[in-house]
Amino acid sequence: MERDLAKTLQANKKRVIKDQLVKYGVTSGGTLVLVALLLIFGYLLYVVLPIFAPVSVDKIQSFQRQDDAAIYALGIDEQNEVAYQLDEQGLLSFYSLREDDLGESLLKYQAFPDTHNLTKTMASTGAFALTNGRGEVKIIKPTFITSYPKDKRLITPEVRFPLGEDNFTVSESNQALDKIAFEINSDYAALAAVQSNGEGLLLLLSSEVNFMTDETVWNQETFKLPSFPSDVDQLLLTPNLNKLFVRSGNNLLVYDISNINDIRVKSAFTINAKGSNVTEVQLLAGASSLLVANENGVISQWFEILNENKREFSYIRDFQAPNEVTSIVPEFFRKGFLTTTKAGELSIFHATGETELLTESMTKAGSLVVAISPRANAIIMADKDSIQLYHLDNEHPEITWSALWQEVWYEGYPEPQYIWQSTSASDDFEGKMSLVPISFGTIKAAFYAMLFAVPIGISAAIYTAYFMAPSIRTYIKPTVEIMEALPTVILGFLAGLWLAPIIEDQLPGIILLLITLPISILVAALIWSNLPKSLSDKVSEGVIPLVLIPILVLAGYFSIEFSDTLELWLFNGDTRKYLTNELGIDFDQRNSLIVGIAMGFAVIPTIFSIAEDAIFSVPKSLTMGSLALGATRWQTLAKVVILTASPGIFSAVMMGMGRAVGETMIVLMATGNTPIMDWNIFEGMRSLSANIAVEMPESEVGSSHYRVLFLAAFVLFIFTFFFNTIAEFVRQRLREKYSSL
Repeated sequence: MERDLAKTLQANKKRVIKDQLVKYGVTSGGTLVLVALLLIFGYLLYVVLPIFAPVSVDKIQSFQRQDDAAIYALGIDEQNEVAYQLDEQGLLSFYSLREDDLGESLLKYQAFPDTHNLTKTMASTGAFALTNGRGEVKIIKPTFITSYPKDKRLITPEVRFPLGEDNFTVSESNQALDKIAFEINSDYAALAAVQSNGEGLLLLLSSEVNFMTDETVWNQETFKLPSFPSDVDQLLLTPNLNKLFVRSGNNLLVYDISNINDIRVKSAFTINAKGSNVTEVQLLAGASSLLVANENGVISQWFEILNENKREFSYIRDFQAPNEVTSIVPEFFRKGFLTTTKAGELSIFHATGETELLTESMTKAGSLVVAISPRANAIIMADKDSIQLYHLDNEHPEITWSALWQEVWYEGYPEPQYIWQSTSASDDFEGKMSLVPISFGTIKAAFYAMLFAVPIGISAAIYTAYFMAPSIRTYIKPTVEIMEALPTVILGFLAGLWLAPIIEDQLPGIILLLITLPISILVAALIWSNLPKSLSDKVSEGVIPLVLIPILVLAGYFSIEFSDTLELWLFNGDTRKYLTNELGIDFDQRNSLIVGIAMGFAVIPTIFSIAEDAIFSVPKSLTMGSLALGATRWQTLAKVVILTASPGIFSAVMMGMGRAVGETMIVLMATGNTPIMDWNIFEGMRSLSANIAVEMPESEVGSSHYRVLFLAAFVLFIFTFFFNTIAEFVRQRLREKYSSL
């Protein structure tokens, strides 16, 4: 007796230990899962938060100026180690910004010995056009040579001459040039000028390589500009040499110079904002937009949009500087720009984000001359006393809340839109990173998938758990659940390459199939109900649906075979053309219908399995009690079984929704991945997950594109968390409501 008691106590101790181990193991596992989720959440925030960091400028270096001449332009190399200035005398001077020789003069170059009536302009390439009082022009370009003697970086300034060291004459009568504009590309260069007599000239230079000496010779042609205004304040050329802008007071003339044999005024319009006079006009990076500064501190943006089948410059938006703007300095490769005021204030704006990023008072010594580094990470500025170098922390100016979630008016577009187009082959590309189209695509794909999967999955679960014979259920349920193990990449591959062409070719038959299948089932049920009882009783109730299989197969075969005839009768033999031309419905081969079928096929096992378990787990006592009280099986199903199992059914639907929202490969392979916002079932979409899969490998680590993709992952995380939270909340409410049944 004592021995048995001892064995029992020892067994109980082992059981207690096992229980404790299991308890702590489950608790630890659950805790680790929560910690992992928090770490994922934290890492996403860690990558995303820098795009919303504020802009800042911090002084790095400063040295006193050695001259009193007014500075016309400043520049700086990519490494922020050497700067140059061009003064009113036409003297180009290079200075060191390194700590060991800060402010030391490195190189000086004087373009013209005679600096009388010197006029200057800067091209988008960084070259300067200088002219003296005799109508002669010289093109110089400050450059920086990087070398590594003894493995130490050395930046050496150099002056280059894109058109040669010799001067060339613009005015045949040697008249002085009051205003000039210059641009150059690989094959051509152009210079627009206003002579002292008020005439406008356009000088076009074309390059020709001498095959004997391998030297480049520039041939020049001079054209007189028609309808030229009498009083010109500013000239601007586009880098592609297609347009010339001539500002006269508050009016702007746009010349079309793309065809030198037909130079004409393309348009003329007033550009002053809010009744204030214009002080300066500059081209934004890419030369698609004009920035117009006014005396009241307003800087307006203008670009061409399509209006009544004609592209015209239109006012788009404006920005407010604290005082009258003295200069506008566009960034080299982004849509940002700097402004300075008479009071020595510096402002930083970004056009796409329509934001003022920073405004600070930099000096009390009057107006500033500023330049931004090619990498947009430093600013050099000069007042009458000193030259200062500032570090600029402004890595992601184009990413703002409005740019991500609101309509933005992008360059060249007829109206504000939601656009996702993150990359381009051009450095002047305006990034379009609205998350609205790809978030919409995620919801659209999930909606059509659930539209296909929920009726089939829940109906199959109800029949399998409530009506099907147990012997058949043991085969059906595992078979459907095994479907969940199918790789989604295979489903996407089959949907995109096999199913999509079939549906495109047999679209009338597919639509007819949606009609013939339910009708054939109803007809079969009607015939079955009218069969003699002696015949119908020979078939077991649980296997009756198997009789429907050949009927459904025949209905499908008939629909597909009749597709071509139906297409000929109703759509003149071409359904796709009829949808596009007659109904105005766009049709893509890989569309939402394909995604709905393929993704619905992937989601059905999840919905079926959970819903079937919930329905099958309803206590038999409830079912028997309802039947015993006289309710029919359908009444019992509707009033007792479905209500009791509703928490589980709802969980099944939300689990399916969660999977559909996060699905990647099917959406990636079965659609055209076009980020459009249209509920049209015959058009595709781009989802958050597919967008991340496509663009993450090509994104630069730490770039705005890279961080916005992580933000898209964070939004997807929030979507999933939201759906799961709602599902749990509703499930608990349903459980409390129907727990008394």
